[in-house]
Amino acid sequence: MRPRIKFPHRPVRFGEEWIRIGGIVRGIASDIHDPDGWVWALLEALDGMSTVDQVVADLVHRYPGRPEEHVREAIDDLVAAGYIDSCDRPIADDNRYSRGLHLTNWMTRTPDRSPWDIQLEMFRARVTVVGLGGVGATAALELACSGIGQLHCVDYDVVELSNLNRQVLYTEGDIGRAKSDVAVSRLRLHNSEVQVTGEQLYVDGPAVLTRLAAGCDVLVLAADYPSAIRSWTNRACLDTGTAWVHGGYHGPQVNVGLYRPGTGPCQDCGQVARRLELAAGPRITHWSPGRNLRPSHAANAITAGMAGGMVAHAVMSLVTGTPALCVNSEYGLNLATLVDCQRIGLAAPHPDCPACG
Repeated sequence: MRPRIKFPHRPVRFGEEWIRIGGIVRGIASDIHDPDGWVWALLEALDGMSTVDQVVADLVHRYPGRPEEHVREAIDDLVAAGYIDSCDRPIADDNRYSRGLHLTNWMTRTPDRSPWDIQLEMFRARVTVVGLGGVGATAALELACSGIGQLHCVDYDVVELSNLNRQVLYTEGDIGRAKSDVAVSRLRLHNSEVQVTGEQLYVDGPAVLTRLAAGCDVLVLAADYPSAIRSWTNRACLDTGTAWVHGGYHGPQVNVGLYRPGTGPCQDCGQVARRLELAAGPRITHWSPGRNLRPSHAANAITAGMAGGMVAHAVMSLVTGTPALCVNSEYGLNLATLVDCQRIGLAAPHPDCPACG
């Protein structure tokens, strides 16, 4: 092995005592205190030209007070932190997935896993997307472009004019056609290496979702009707052990949740906790003139696209572990301010949960 620092993680020295490695992205970058300069000398030597033994011998010679085992431990720590490049196979710029491979190599913190290994996991994955509106269409497109191996698209609806401000797979010429049919043909045009299938199907209960979940590695719920569909999906994925993601928006707030059954609280656990929290608080009075008003569908290509992108990102995390997002959690981003990014999740399953308790 000829260890080399990943280019995006190349270190920077601040003054004579501090080093930052990993770039500027929070969650990847680290600060190292280096008062005598030996760590910087080590990092300078990790250029891919020398073997580990050669690097160690050089450092021990230059810093006689630094034992050989300390230098080897430092290299091992850098490998374990994901700062050392493990990609022995060069990434050709003309490869279809080259830009994604570079990004994967940047984000992965798992030693001994090359970006090619991670891309292969995506090729082997089976993902089902339920709901091909603004969120689902974007998620499906991004998963297809990224090289998910099998993609099954489900929706019962047809394309309408009001869809076209946010649903990126459809055009004016598709109005009146089944969304599932249009989506399949468009996605195949984007990436012929992906096996894309679809069905026009109305989800009327958990049995349908159980069948869909049993046939995939990750199920995406991008539909919000019927109102119980999220709980149905939760139970179906608990029954089949299928990881799943849901995504959507509430005006300018975009949301995504990702769950891996059997590893912590389920989606319904959070619902129970929220209901109990509200019940324990002051009595809530709703604005009476709004009782008979139907909420408007407030969305555009940005809100739907952001939510769909977050969904695709969560799917790739569940499939590959890169990046290693916290599962059994929900994330929200406020597009009205771009400063309120939050994660909500229970530490353990709720004892009163009707689904997993």
